Amino acid sequence: MKDEQKNFITFAVLAAFILFGWPIIAGWVFPTANPPVTRIEAGETKVLPNPAADPAADAPQAIRDRNVVLAETPRVRIDTPTLSGSINLKGARIDDLVLKNYDQTIAENSPPIRLLSPAGAAQAYFAGFGWRASGFTAPDADTIWRATGDVLAPGRPVTLDADNGQGQRFRIELSIDENYMFTARQTVANGGGAPVSVQPYGYLSRRGASTDVDQWVAHVGPMAVRDGSAVYVDYDEANEEQRRYPTTGGWAGFTDSYWLTAMIPDQAAPVELQLRTGAGDLFQADYVVRDARPVAPGRSVTQTARFFAGAKEVKLIDAYEGDLGIVQFDKAIDWGWFRIIEKPIFYYLEWLFRLVGNFGVAIILLTVTIRLLLFPIAQRQFASMAQMRAVQPKLKALQERFKEDKPRLQQEMMALYKAEKVNPLAGCLPMLLQIPIMFALYKVLILTIEMRHQPFALWIRDLSAPDPLTPLNLFGLLPFTPPGFIAIGVFPILLGISMWAQFKLNPAPMDEVQKQVFAIMPWMLMFIMAPFAVGLQLYWITSNVLTMAQQWWLYRQHPALKTAPAK
Repeated sequence: MKDEQKNFITFAVLAAFILFGWPIIAGWVFPTANPPVTRIEAGETKVLPNPAADPAADAPQAIRDRNVVLAETPRVRIDTPTLSGSINLKGARIDDLVLKNYDQTIAENSPPIRLLSPAGAAQAYFAGFGWRASGFTAPDADTIWRATGDVLAPGRPVTLDADNGQGQRFRIELSIDENYMFTARQTVANGGGAPVSVQPYGYLSRRGASTDVDQWVAHVGPMAVRDGSAVYVDYDEANEEQRRYPTTGGWAGFTDSYWLTAMIPDQAAPVELQLRTGAGDLFQADYVVRDARPVAPGRSVTQTARFFAGAKEVKLIDAYEGDLGIVQFDKAIDWGWFRIIEKPIFYYLEWLFRLVGNFGVAIILLTVTIRLLLFPIAQRQFASMAQMRAVQPKLKALQERFKEDKPRLQQEMMALYKAEKVNPLAGCLPMLLQIPIMFALYKVLILTIEMRHQPFALWIRDLSAPDPLTPLNLFGLLPFTPPGFIAIGVFPILLGISMWAQFKLNPAPMDEVQKQVFAIMPWMLMFIMAPFAVGLQLYWITSNVLTMAQQWWLYRQHPALKTAPAK
């Protein structure tokens, strides 16, 4: 009787830890899934707004309407296959930028993502280049620049020109590729009678923190790469100190979940990167060339830098790092510790997507591939389980004989395992191997923009968000949205059922606590997995189905597993 009470208490404590402790652990370890993009109402799928998608969104609290602000100053239009916007000739700022290929929601009439906005509008976000001057006056935010053209486009550079009335002339030659990379050649020509010195710089100014969620495993906020390593700074910690990073090779900027702005100085020039804050919720990332460059009368000096503003497309980021020599540019995507697994999974999943045209089907094919790779290990696992089942009577006898002498019991058990050539941990290996794979797949679903808004089938319109369909409101027929904790979607239910069926195929464990844990665990997993991305749930369901098929085949190879152990 006491043993039964002890088992029940142990089981209750374990169940409570899993049910209530897991959400806390998951919130710290796993990145939060993207918010749902749809809701099922009256049996119909309705698209939800996504204010977090737009880092410089229009807002009622705008200081002034953006269109009014844009019309106040002369501008050069930006037009590329991926970007549209304009350059402000007052202050030579890139402060108006829209991403043509990415919409805020999945609705047909959804506006595109607006990345940059001018000062004076809500959530101002802009970039610029300039000089620290010694011996003369450099252009400032009020300088009106002259432009050699009215459109900046691939193959159509634009030169901005200004002078200070003291003999110095300034040029910023801007060019842009077909994606998201601007190149700026800054030139100072000294027409005065005395030598001067200059320090070129570039800056990014952002008012207000990102609306994306910053997490331990998925950074959102200011960042810098210096001396071959990345520095990630939280918005709420950015004002604690001014962060200066002397380096040669590196960059600084702001990263959102899917978007990036980065100031990239000449990778061979010694510079000082800086992440800092200002009054009124203002954040800035900038660089300045450390050594002042002298300019003799009649001479000029030129410095080249780059500015990235766009989507964090994995292949493009990797290509910029390799082709342009940008030091650790791929750190803009917070791959983390499992990068060595995550990037191959991404590239393989993306290849499967291009092959079949559906990311859900690609996830299923990825699961099949992983199960095939793990099949030899599963064979050894089942062989080990058969051996363990055969020695269960001897283990029970040892436990009865040495129940008062725990150290001796451990010695005798190890001797038994050695004599019978049994490895009690072999059965855990496939699960241990799948844990980093599942974590890596989940981060791929959440971090990579290639997975954003990718549909599967029927009501699943975004594999990186939770399942929006739940029986708690009769699948959307009732005007009621269940709280997140109990909003169990169809896919989490299928996951619980598949896990239950998988456990039923296994021989019943001899330990009563294990029986109780296995009986309730599938249904607890429904609650645990409900807030996760449906793409991960699809992976797990597919894996369970394949595991059951694998078990059926392996039981035929190891019939001892289906027979009761000898007494």
